[in-house]
Amino acid sequence: MAIILNTRLNSENETISFSKRLAKCSKPIQDSIVIHLKGDLGAGKTTLARGFIQYFGFEKVKSPTYSLVESYQNESINIHHFDCYRLSDPEELDYIGIRDYLNAGHIQLIEWAEIGKGFIAKADLTIGLEGFDEQRNLSIVAHTQIGEQLLQCVSS
Repeated sequence: MAIILNTRLNSENETISFSKRLAKCSKPIQDSIVIHLKGDLGAGKTTLARGFIQYFGFEKVKSPTYSLVESYQNESINIHHFDCYRLSDPEELDYIGIRDYLNAGHIQLIEWAEIGKGFIAKADLTIGLEGFDEQRNLSIVAHTQIGEQLLQCVSS
């Protein structure tokens, strides 16, 4: 059974603050983590991913819109930010070795995961963003035990 949390973010700063709280909750987990980011163009998926990645000390965070994946690695973390929006065939994910990004200690943040259906790993957590201007409705669905652990942490 999925566990769901709905909340409202009133500014870009609140989105970034939420993403950093999620990153902090992710830090102690040793297994792989898969987070799907859902929402229309401009909904704030990349802003959320950027804040998450910056929490781990990476100042320059590029959108993977044209490269499909940007990886951020240091001695303590392996984060892979995917953007499947421009994917012409989901099989392209197999060619880049997407399964290799599921090793223990790796985190996948995946925008437009539905486009890569069949090659994208099942989400531990799905984060949906919708709204306009600065305000966003944020919904989080935990699909696994890891997802439940993350949801419990960010909501406490």
